[in-house]
Parts: sequence; C-alpha cells; structure tokens
Amino acid sequence: MEYIKLIGIVIICLGFALKLDVLATVIAAGIVTGLVSGLDFVRILEILGDSFVSNRLMSIFLIMFPVIAIIERYGMKERAAYLIGRIKNASGGKVLSIWIVVRSIASALNIRIGGHVQFIRPLILPMTEAAARKSKGSDLTEAEQERVKGLSAATENFGNFFAQNCFPTSASVVLIQSGMAVAGYDVGLSDIASSAIYVMIISIVLTIIQVYLFDLKIKKGAKK
Repeated sequence: MEYIKLIGIVIICLGFALKLDVLATVIAAGIVTGLVSGLDFVRILEILGDSFVSNRLMSIFLIMFPVIAIIERYGMKERAAYLIGRIKNASGGKVLSIWIVVRSIASALNIRIGGHVQFIRPLILPMTEAAARKSKGSDLTEAEQERVKGLSAATENFGNFFAQNCFPTSASVVLIQSGMAVAGYDVGLSDIASSAIYVMIISIVLTIIQVYLFDLKIKKGAKK
C-alpha cells in the first residue's frame, strides 16, 4: 500500500478546502506522512527542524511587508510622485524605459533589486503615474491608470525573467544545462549565459517600444 504515503496531499487539500490554519495543516500532513512511512515521531521532528533551519532566510521576505507599509504610511509614494513630476519632459514611458534597463542589468549581474512588492508598488508605479500625468497635462482615466499598472508590473517581469539567465551560475542556467545534458547536448554554463544576452537585449528593445507607444497614446488622448 504505497499509495497510503500520499495521505499528506489529501490532508493538505482538505485543510485548505475547510479553510483551516495553513501552517497547522502542512505540519499535520508532514507528521502523518512520516508516521505512515515508518518514521518515528522524534525523527519526524528532526526533519521538520532541519527544514526550517535550512530555509530560515525565507522568513526575511516577510519582514519586508511591515517595512514597506511603514514607508508608504509616511508618504514615500507621494514623495516619489512629486519628485518625478518636477522633472522636465518626464513621461511614463521614459520612467519605465530606464527601469527596464536598470532591472535587466541588475538581474544579469545577479543583483537582487526589484520585486512587485518591494519596488513596483511603492516606487516605480507612483513615479510612472506622475510622469504620465505630467506628459498628458491632466489626470489619467481609469483605463490609463490600469494600463500604467500593467506596464509597471510587466517591466519587472521582463527585466527579471529574460535577464537572469545572463548570470552563468544562476539556478535557471544550471537547470537549462542539466535539461540539455539529459537530451544529449554538451553545453557549458557560459555558453548558455552568453546566448541569453541577446534575449535580454531583444526584451529591452521591445519593452522600450511598447512603453513608447503607450506615451504616444497618452499624448494623443490629451489632445482630444
């Protein structure tokens, strides 16, 4: 009865469906799975403890939320929008063009800046909105605001996804190499990384064209 070892999945599905405490559900699933697999209770606790210690850096991510909330409470979004609004000839497309270049280079060098929670929502989005309002000369419509939000999030995704493979020892490059090795291709990490540079450049160019077209649309809307 090897299938009995999958009971942990059933427990998790039931716990989520019944809206039980997530942490308690996952721990219970792990303990039950260990017991039906023949592990003693002390060994199960050791595995849970080792897993927590090995992944303790994940908890640092949770610290960002109250920090960002405090910063926003004291007006970082408003200040960023005010400063960008004072720049002559500022536009939403120009802000996003600069951001996609910075984000891509940072990702290519394995420098972890950015993130929707850490950068886009509290900083890049309000700056882009302020610049778009300035270039239009009036408030943005609801559709234009949603478009700004979408483009701001998209530049973060593009800069991270298409540039991360430029760093030879990144997890994604190692995964690509292992996958190609299974398929019978002997490719080095540096070869994959150097090929990814062209993809990054194409991504930057296409993103700049996209946000430039958005600028034109904003200015066209202002003339109506």
